[in-house]
Amino acid sequence: MEFPFDVDALFPERITVLDQHLRPPARRPGTTTPARVDLQQQIMTIIDELGKASAKAQNLSAPITSASRMQSNRHVVYILKDSSARPAGKGAIIGFIKVGYKKLFVLDDREAHNEVEPLCILDFYIHESVQRHGHGRELFQYMLQKERVEPHQLAIDRPSQKLLKFLNKHYNLETTVPQVNNFVIFEGFFAHQHRPPAPSLRATRHSRAAAVDPTPAAPARKLPPKRAEGDIKPYSSSDREFLKVAVEPPWPLNRAPRRATPPAHPPPRSSSLGNSPERGPLRPFVPEQELLRSLRLCPPHPTARLLLAADPGGSPAQRRRTSSLPRSEESRY
Repeated sequence: MEFPFDVDALFPERITVLDQHLRPPARRPGTTTPARVDLQQQIMTIIDELGKASAKAQNLSAPITSASRMQSNRHVVYILKDSSARPAGKGAIIGFIKVGYKKLFVLDDREAHNEVEPLCILDFYIHESVQRHGHGRELFQYMLQKERVEPHQLAIDRPSQKLLKFLNKHYNLETTVPQVNNFVIFEGFFAHQHRPPAPSLRATRHSRAAAVDPTPAAPARKLPPKRAEGDIKPYSSSDREFLKVAVEPPWPLNRAPRRATPPAHPPPRSSSLGNSPERGPLRPFVPEQELLRSLRLCPPHPTARLLLAADPGGSPAQRRRTSSLPRSEESRY
């Protein structure tokens, strides 16, 4: 793949590694250095064109590799150039491979879910004019050495049939573990994914200190058992103390003077929702002697006074005196 600028000068090495910053690699001594902005723009152009060519080769609706995607993700791209072919002295690009770590939920051979974060092959492309010349194996092997992984430890995102044949031919990866997502893993993927965790440095220090100091540790304090929650009573059957107060007596017994001192303990209110309005304390019972004394001290009704004034028999005191005499003497008067 050719470009209108000098690719050989932009990428001094045969294989160039670029991260999300897309920084131009160090240039050879003695070469002219264009502006850094121009070099980064050239790198972005190369990545965009390689992504379009890869999407076309895989019959994808849109490219999955672009400069903007590289800058927004922590992916790494390996670019292979052709230093032997120099059309117009500018060099050419053979292909690229893009990798990155991703958190995945994958199924093992027992169909159990596992959360892993393997190195994934996200995009791989070699130009059609130079395929079957060993360039793909050269680029793939360089990536494995640089990332320090084995082929069976990789997860491939939506691999094409050409890529599956390539892995089977060069790395004997044939048996796959069925997945429910777009990633493909091969047999042996879980061989290095579930090793028992190594003991931490702090745990090692504690174990050594326990071996040196034979003093037993203080026993752990036992918490009291949690009490079982009782049955919740319905609102209709909840106890209401203020309803148990004696009923108020009828009139006129309830006209007795009230006590000045309020009750020492006011009746409690219901703690449930929808409380009834609070009632005041009822009038207490009046003793019989106190009731009679209050009746004697009560002044006579005006109607009773008129009846007494119109009575020809005289006053009540006179009638009492005359009634105490014998009937024989009473007839004399």
